[in-house]
Amino acid sequence: MNIFEFPKKEQYAEILKRPTMSFDEIEQKVRPIILEVKEKGDEALVKFALEFDNILLDNFKVDLSEIQNAKQLLDFELVKAIDQAFDNIYTFHKAQLISENVVETMPGVKCWRKSVGIEKVGIYIPGGSAPLFSTVLMLGIPALIAGCKQVVLCSPSNHPAIYYAAHKCGITNVFRIGGSQAIAAMAFGTVSVPKVYKIFGPGNQYVTSAKQLVNQFGTAIDMPAGPSEVAVLADYRANPAFVASDLLSQAEHGPDSQVILVSDDLKIIQATITELEKQLENLPRKDIAKLALHNSKAILVENMAVAVEILNDYAAEHLILSVENPQDIADKIINAGSIFLGDYTPESCGDYASGTNHTLPTNGYARAYSGVSLDSFVKKITLQQISKEGIMNLGPIVEKMAEAEQLFAHKNAVTVRLKS
Repeated sequence: MNIFEFPKKEQYAEILKRPTMSFDEIEQKVRPIILEVKEKGDEALVKFALEFDNILLDNFKVDLSEIQNAKQLLDFELVKAIDQAFDNIYTFHKAQLISENVVETMPGVKCWRKSVGIEKVGIYIPGGSAPLFSTVLMLGIPALIAGCKQVVLCSPSNHPAIYYAAHKCGITNVFRIGGSQAIAAMAFGTVSVPKVYKIFGPGNQYVTSAKQLVNQFGTAIDMPAGPSEVAVLADYRANPAFVASDLLSQAEHGPDSQVILVSDDLKIIQATITELEKQLENLPRKDIAKLALHNSKAILVENMAVAVEILNDYAAEHLILSVENPQDIADKIINAGSIFLGDYTPESCGDYASGTNHTLPTNGYARAYSGVSLDSFVKKITLQQISKEGIMNLGPIVEKMAEAEQLFAHKNAVTVRLKS
C-alpha cells in the first residue's frame, strides 16, 4: 500500500483512480456474448457454460426439491445465522414501506402516488470465487416485501446456502447460469429462462458491462455495481488492528477491488500497514487480497476538513469512520454508498446481517446513485382526480398554457368540460 502525503487537489483524480479496465475494452468482449444469447437463447447458454465454466448443462433450472432440501445440507449454526440475518434485513426494509398522502393542490384537485411492485425481476448472484448467499437475502427480501410476482435468480454456484436463502425469500425460479450470459438470459428471455423487467445484483466488470448493455435494449438495472471498494477514515486514536481488518475484508473480494485509508496521523497509517502485513498472512484468500492491495492507497492529510473533501471526491461504496466523533463527520459526507460509524461498526456487519443492504454503487457512482432498497423494487404511479369545482379552478390555467404552446387540442380537452 503506497502512502501519499498531503496531496494537492489537482492530484486527487490520479491518486483515487479505480483499477478498472476501460469500458470500451470490456464491452468488446461482452457485447458478442449478449448478442449471441439474444439470438440463440439456450443454445448459447450451453455453449458458454462449457466454454467459460467447463460445465456441460442440459437443464439450467435448479429442481425445486433441491431448493427446499438445501437446509438439510447446512451446518445448524449457519442456518441460525441466516435466519437471524433474514429477520434483521426484513425488519429494516419493511420499515421502508410508506403510506402516501392525498394532496389537494387547489380546491377540487387531488393528487397522490401509489407503490406497485415490479412484476418480473431478475437477481444475479456471483459465485466465481465465493458463494455470495448473503446477496440472495439482500435482493430477495425487498422483492418479497415489494410483492414482485416473479423473481428469477441466476448464479453459477450450486452452494446449498444460496438455495436455502432463496427458499427463505420465496424464490423458486433458480437457474445455474453465471456471467454475462446470465444477464442476457434474464434480459431477453430464453426457452428456459423467463424474461424480466429489471435486473439486480453485483458482479465483476464483465457482469457490470453486461447490465449496462442490456439496459440499452430496454431492460432496467439497479445500478452499475462493479468491483467492491472501501474507504476508511482513521484518526489518532483509531485501532490499527480494526482498520487493517476492515481494509482486508474488502481486499479479499477480488484482485480488482480497492481499499483506501485516509488519516491525519502518519503513525496510524504506518501502524495499520504493519497490521495489514501481519493479518494478511493468516487469510486463506491472501493471494487475492495482495493483488487488491496493489491498487490501494494510504493518504495522509493535513486535517479532517481535507479528509472529508477527499472522501466526497472518491464517493466510496463503503465508508468507515474510525474517528472520535463519527456522526459529526458523517453529517458532512454527501457521496457514499453506505457509512459505518465508529470503531465497533465493521463493514462486514452491513455485508451480512445488520439490516442495511449491501448492494451499493461503486466506481464513483455513489455521487448520483443510492444503494438498493425497497424503492428499487417498486414503481411509483401518480394518480389525480379533479372534481367539477376543480376543473373550474384549474381549467383556465391549463387553457392559457396550452394556447401559449400552440397545443390547441390540449386546450380543447379542458374547454369542452368548462362549457358543459
